[in-house]
Order: sequence, then C-alpha cells, then structure tokens
Amino acid sequence: MGGEFGIDLTAYWRMAIKHRFLIIGVVLAAVVLATVATLLMTPIYTASTTIQIDREAARVLASEDVGPRDNIGPSQEFFETQYGLLRSTSLAERVVDSLGLATSDEFIEQMGGTPPVRKGTAAQHAAARREAAVGLAAGGLSISPVRGSRLVAISFDSPDPVLSARLANAFAENFIQANLERKFESSQYARDFLEERLAQTKSRLEESERQLVAYAANQQIINVGEVREDGSQPQSLVSSDLSALNSALAEATAARIGAEQKWRQAQSSAIMNLPEVLENGTIQRLSEERARVQAEYEQKLSIYKPDFPEMLQLKARVDELDAQIASIANGIRNSIRNQFQVAANQEAALQGRVNGLKGDVLNLRERTIQYNILQREVDTNRELYDGLLQRYKEVGITGGVTTNNVSIVDVAEAPDGPSKPSLFVNVLLAVFLGLTLGLGITLILEALDESLATPEDIESKLGVPVLGVIPLLPRGTTTGEALADIRSPFSEAYYSLRTALQFSTPDGSPATMLITSSRPGEGKSTTAYAVALNLARVGKRVLLADGDLRNPSMHRIVGVENVAGMSNLLSGAAELGEVARETRQKNLWFIPCGPLPPNPAELWGSDRMRRLLAEAGAEFDHIVIDGPPVLGLADSPMLGSMVAGVIFVLESKTTRRGQARGALKRLLIGDNRLLGAVLTKLDVRSTQYGDYNYAYDYEYGPSRSSKGGKGKNGKV
Repeated sequence: MGGEFGIDLTAYWRMAIKHRFLIIGVVLAAVVLATVATLLMTPIYTASTTIQIDREAARVLASEDVGPRDNIGPSQEFFETQYGLLRSTSLAERVVDSLGLATSDEFIEQMGGTPPVRKGTAAQHAAARREAAVGLAAGGLSISPVRGSRLVAISFDSPDPVLSARLANAFAENFIQANLERKFESSQYARDFLEERLAQTKSRLEESERQLVAYAANQQIINVGEVREDGSQPQSLVSSDLSALNSALAEATAARIGAEQKWRQAQSSAIMNLPEVLENGTIQRLSEERARVQAEYEQKLSIYKPDFPEMLQLKARVDELDAQIASIANGIRNSIRNQFQVAANQEAALQGRVNGLKGDVLNLRERTIQYNILQREVDTNRELYDGLLQRYKEVGITGGVTTNNVSIVDVAEAPDGPSKPSLFVNVLLAVFLGLTLGLGITLILEALDESLATPEDIESKLGVPVLGVIPLLPRGTTTGEALADIRSPFSEAYYSLRTALQFSTPDGSPATMLITSSRPGEGKSTTAYAVALNLARVGKRVLLADGDLRNPSMHRIVGVENVAGMSNLLSGAAELGEVARETRQKNLWFIPCGPLPPNPAELWGSDRMRRLLAEAGAEFDHIVIDGPPVLGLADSPMLGSMVAGVIFVLESKTTRRGQARGALKRLLIGDNRLLGAVLTKLDVRSTQYGDYNYAYDYEYGPSRSSKGGKGKNGKV
C-alpha cells in the first residue's frame, strides 16, 4: 500500500524497529522531563462566571434614533462586539480600579509577575503598577461563548482559587455596569443637544411675543365685529381674498421658516447627526456593511499585514462604503437646502401677490400686516418650542426605562482543584514529541549510515539487484564443512544464488562469469568456489579459475598446490590441459593462480586471455573466475569486460556505501555486464527485516519461522 502513494511504509517500519531502543529512550526521556516539569509548575486555578447576553428589545417610544441601533443588523456582529468589549483594556482597567488591585504589589506577586521597580515620582510608580496589574488581569481572562446559545463563560486563571473566582465575578459585574453607562451616555448626549435648542427656541419665542404685543399697542389694532363660528373676524370680499392670500403666505412663511431651520441645523450640525441622515434606510444598510467589513479588517489585521492584498481589498471596501455614505448624506443635505430655497421662492411669490392687493385694502389692513407677520412668527416659534419640549421629555423617559440586556446566570466559585498543568496532557504531548524527535533522529542516522547491512540497503543505496544472501558461519565452522553439508543454511544460500543465476540471462546461467568485490576479505573467493561447486553438482562441466594474480587464496579453499596456473597460461608458458586440475567434486576443474607475475595488469590486457576463454568455453559449460578486488586495481574491470557477467560481492555491515559505489562505478566504466550483488556474512540472528529473516531451512528454503537457530541437521 505504501508503494501506491510513493511511500515505502515498510521501509520506515524497518527503520523504526532497527532503532527501537533509541526511540524508546527518547520517548522515556521526554516523558520523564514532562513529568518533572509538570510537578515543578505552579498550579493554576480556573473560575468561571456564566452570563447571558440578549439583543435589545424594540423601543416603544419615537426616540429610537438618539442612540445606537443595536437591535438591527447581523446577530454575529452584535455578539462579536460584546466579546470584544469583554476583552477590552478599558474593562480590565475598571476591574482593577473597582477591586483596588493597583494599590499594592500583592496582586502582581499573586499572579506570578514582578512588581515594577520604584523609579520616578510616586504617581509614576503608581501608574506603572496599575499598568502591570491591568496587563495581568487582561492576560488571565478568557472568554468562551457557548455554541448555539446566548451564554458566555467568563473565566479567569490564577495561582489562587479565591482570586480567580473574585476576578471572574468582577469582570461580569463591571461589564454589566459599563453596558448600562454606555446606554445612559448615549441618551445624555441627545438630552444635552435638545436642551441647547430649547433654550434658543424659547428666547426667540419670547422675543417674538414681545414684539407682537408692542406693535399691537403702538398701532392701536383692535378687532371689532361679530366673531364667526370659526372665531374669525368679518371681512369684505377684497379682505377675504387678501385673507386667503395671507393664509397662503402664512403657510409659505412657516414652510420657509421650517425649511430654513432645517437648513441651519444642517449647517450647524455634523452631517451624520442629522435626523434625515440617521433615518435613511440606505445609509443604515451601508453603515451595517461598513461595520461588518471593518470588523473583518480588524480581525484579519492580527494575521496579515496592512499591505497584504486581501487587507488592501478590505480597506478599499471600507473607503468605498464611506464614500457612498458621505455621498448620500450630502445629497440629503442638498435636498434640505433645495427645500429651503423652494419655500423661500414660494414665500416671495405670495408676498408679491399680497403686495398687489395692498392698494385696495391699504386702509383696512395696512396696520394689520405687520401684526400678522409677528403673530405668525410667534406661532412658528411656539410650535418649534412645543415639538422640542415633547422630544426632550421622550428622551428623558427613554434614558430612564432602558432595560439591561446582560445578566449573570452562574456566579463563579473558588475551584477545588487546579485546572492546569495537566499531567496526563503533558505526558501525552511528551510522548508525541518524543516519538517525533526519535523518528527524526532515526531518519538522520539512516541518512548518515554508510553501512550495507541488508539486501534492502544494497537495492536502495546502490540500485543493484541482490542475487543471494549468504549467512554468517557459526564460530568454529569452516567454509568447506558448511559447503560439504548440502542441508546447511550456508549451502542452501548458495543453492538460491545458483537458482538466481539461471534467471539472470535469457540463456540461463552465464557461460563465463567474474566474481569480484570492492576490497579483500568480503567472501568473493568462497562465493566463486560455491557457485562453481553448485553448478558442478547439477551436472555442468565447470572450470574454476583463480584470477587474483596478486593475492591468490582459491588454491587453499580447493585444497591443491599453487605450482602452475593462470599466470603460466597468460604468459604462454603452459597450455590449458597442463594446468587445469580435476577436483574431488565431479565435473569441477580448477586452475590455480600459479607464480605471482610482476605485471598482472599487462597479462590481463593481452589477447591471450580472450583466446583462453574461447578455448575453455569449447570444453566447459561454465567458467567461473575468482577476480581481484576492484578498488585500487585495474585487473577486475578488464576481466569483467571479457566475460558474460560480473557478480559483485559485499560483506554485510563491513562494506561502506562509498567503497561499493566507487567499485561499481569502475566496473560500469569498463563496460562490464553486472548481473547483481551477493551479500555475505549476514548475521541472521540480529538482522530481521521485512517478511524474511534470511535464515535458511534445508527443506523449505528461505524460512519465515527460523530465528537463527539450528536446522534439522543440527547446524546453524
């Protein structure tokens, strides 16, 4: 399954098993350190107060626009605002001040902090101590909204359980108090504004009334005649027309005064505080959208920088919304100005028509015109005053009847036990970190490991197929004894190698093959002898030749004297039939090294070797040459280029990756056909990987159950 995803999970598992003691040691060390650190940590106690935050109910009075419209807009925005207020520094300052935590260093020491060093004046030291206390109070606070409800848990962590409960309750109580104060301040602003306008309107009303009374007394204006049912004085037809025009003029004047008043209010007040702007549905919708985008910008500002593309988009959106709101507000103010201009124009037109009738009714109404103007001004000012007075009363009632939308559900109590540190959690974390560190060290060790201990190492680190795995002989057992016992694991291993050679080429086992290694002592001579021996046992005519003309050893394995041999053949001093000796094994002939020549490389480079191989190939089925080591010598690469295949021998845990790569590189440069590698001296008792542990059973071949113990023949 690991290969399906490109990851060999089995290889990682083998690495973990190989370094299991290291991993276990690292995990145990991490657990011990975590346990000791946990026991040395100061216990922290957590106390929680549960509050309920409700949306404000709809207002029952007409003065909804004197304060923030908290009962409209997305619910999430409202609650996020409340959570932000709970975490605000101003609330932490209220808590510190209300409990008197900044008057001494006791609270700072209880929270594990360091009191500020006394420097400067007493006021500066007190300010520094208050700042430290506020920071600790805010740092110990945690807000946890209960999902799917309007409940919020206010928790406080400290080394003292009583202090934790005290601070948790103080945060809840001060939050409620601050919430009420904000509502009161909102209505207080509206009251102050209305009080100022009431004083101005009252002054104008009183002045207009005084002018009206003075003018009536000065002009001796007295109403005579019977009063009609509607309370008006009898008038002539012209007077009736003029009265009608005067009524229209009065209405136009009132409209102009009202429009002028609105325009003056629009000029003197901030544009966003105008009632028409506040009540505009489009502005309300855009303001809600701006608040949502601004909140998203503030939230992501803790993650991204202001010049991050997404942050720039949000800032551009806020600016766009501000521009839209400002544009609509300016349009509303321009509309108020246009209304005033229209009213003024209409008043001027009516005034002109009234002036046209003055000649007809001058004697009758000449002295009442100014009186009527003053009377209308008095009426207008009185209407304005009554409207402002009524609004002022409503605002006062609203500030008094506003209900609190935050309440305490559960009061915090001193906890019985600490909430952290948790030994169980810390141990689990230590186990995880220990495993991570142990596996990391294992991967590093494997990456730095130059040894070739198993067939998997050869295939993964060298990229060479493994033809056979030869177990390490038990102490006191010779090569000859192990090969003589055909049921021994040693013999079984070479049987498997012989079988692998049969599939190494399309024509079966190569007719000529060279057995070599990177350095001496890796088991190449034993392997060459065992390969030749096993081929002879199946009825093949085999010629085994000792090709190491510098340090020959094959004659000792075969048990013959090294009198004449390969060096004589290559120098032309002897023929093949003179030096090839029949061994005790049927079908197996052997050519020893012979006298050591002074120039082995020149002998191998002559055409005599190729003719010798052709001559021997006509008489024998297979020719097996025990070649010299590759590193430092030119013999093996030259020999390998003359034979059908090369077998590369490596000693388990001894041959280094660099040595093997250097030898393989020289063979490949010499145009050698590499059949594969043979891993020798594998300790099957300590090396177990994958599905097989490389122990051999004489009856079943590679055994899944053998653990390096004795076979049926009593030998390892």
